[in-house]
Amino acid sequence: MRGRIIAILSVVLVTVAVNGFIFMTVTRRLGNNFSGASQRKMIDVSQYLPFEEESDLAKVDSSLKFSGKDDLPVLDGAAALVPVYASVIDNCYPEGSVTYEGGSFSDDNFYGENFAGDSVMQYQNTIRGFDAMVDGSVDLFFTAHPSGEQLESAAEKGVELEIVPVGLEAFVFFVNTSNPVDSLTADQIRAIYSGEITNWEEVGGPSKLINPLVRIKGSGSQTMMEKFMGKDIVLTHDPLKILGGAIGYSFRYYLSGMVSDDGVKMLAVDGVYPDAENIRNGAYPLTANFYVVYRKDNDNEKVKELVEWLLSEEGQKLIEDCGYVALPK
Repeated sequence: MRGRIIAILSVVLVTVAVNGFIFMTVTRRLGNNFSGASQRKMIDVSQYLPFEEESDLAKVDSSLKFSGKDDLPVLDGAAALVPVYASVIDNCYPEGSVTYEGGSFSDDNFYGENFAGDSVMQYQNTIRGFDAMVDGSVDLFFTAHPSGEQLESAAEKGVELEIVPVGLEAFVFFVNTSNPVDSLTADQIRAIYSGEITNWEEVGGPSKLINPLVRIKGSGSQTMMEKFMGKDIVLTHDPLKILGGAIGYSFRYYLSGMVSDDGVKMLAVDGVYPDAENIRNGAYPLTANFYVVYRKDNDNEKVKELVEWLLSEEGQKLIEDCGYVALPK
């Protein structure tokens, strides 16, 4: 009996010791370092629902007003561009054209959407939404430039695409606000994501490992990152990086306007901060177009009407009012 008690106490003591070690060496350190940039957030789609008074959508005096229910173009897009295409619907489509499974919006699923099959607004995000446009269930897809793999997939299905630039956005890098580094050069960023620079002290920060984060293959931000790097990103696995300070990447308005977080900050690149003016004047080096994509064989005339409207003065004002940057005149 005494032996069993000693054995039980030994197990308890070992468990306490192990948990204490994990807390002191991992949990506590993570709670006090600046790895907060690693936190992933989903957008709150309920903020961008057309025809709702509380929605955060741009309003313009649109001369394009669709009516009826026939041939209304179905819109989908990347998470970063939900405010744009939701605002297009709110300004140009008839009320009642956005519908929900169950009769009302619900965020009780993976993406936070339950748009019905007959709704003109869908939210399937970059990978699924692009495929839906290629397959024909979506008419216009709002996105960063499609990846090589996405273009190849469309070509394999015999689908030719129109890819039309409609606005400007900045590709940005961000860190936790506790990180004293405010600016990196493009070459330093490439060196970080190539594994050549591994500690923040090499770029003017504290002696702390760098934890470079990557996104899902095929997402808009990952496609942009691979273009920036000129190759696929393959990082060596170092479990100690999780104890260091993270760096991540996204698009400016998605980070600053849609999932606004006081705990992270955007970095200047080559000494230029990614604000709207530096995007507009071309000073920020990682400025890129965003696009609407549709099938060339789509014979719905309203699709072309809508694309032309997006490129008009009214459409470009809507893009500016959404928080993005209009195309140069």
